[in-house]
Amino acid sequence: QVQLVESGGGLVQPGGSLRLSCAASGIIFSIQDMGWYRQAPGKQRELVATITSGGTTNYPDSVKGRFTISRDNAKNTVYLQMNSLKPEDTAVYSCNARHFKVYWGQGTQVTVSS
Repeated sequence: QVQLVESGGGLVQPGGSLRLSCAASGIIFSIQDMGWYRQAPGKQRELVATITSGGTTNYPDSVKGRFTISRDNAKNTVYLQMNSLKPEDTAVYSCNARHFKVYWGQGTQVTVSS
């Protein structure tokens, strides 16, 4: 059974930082391309960051320079370091794994507010 479990979300003030984790099980993690996505209320889900099995990363302009995706294949975990958070970063953040099939986690809430 494939499981992706996100953690690390919460309430943070503007300008603050959070580190999200996504722990995978039931898949060969090292060959997966991994991604973080977010969905705010009333908006479509959008890409936040991706990292290939080879370690190549990609970010949209909205988070480039503020967010960093990384992976630890020994721990079957992908991370999202989020710095300089803004209220518009508020959303449910979900990770996915892709290698022929796509698997999704349940998501973790991130709220940026003073």
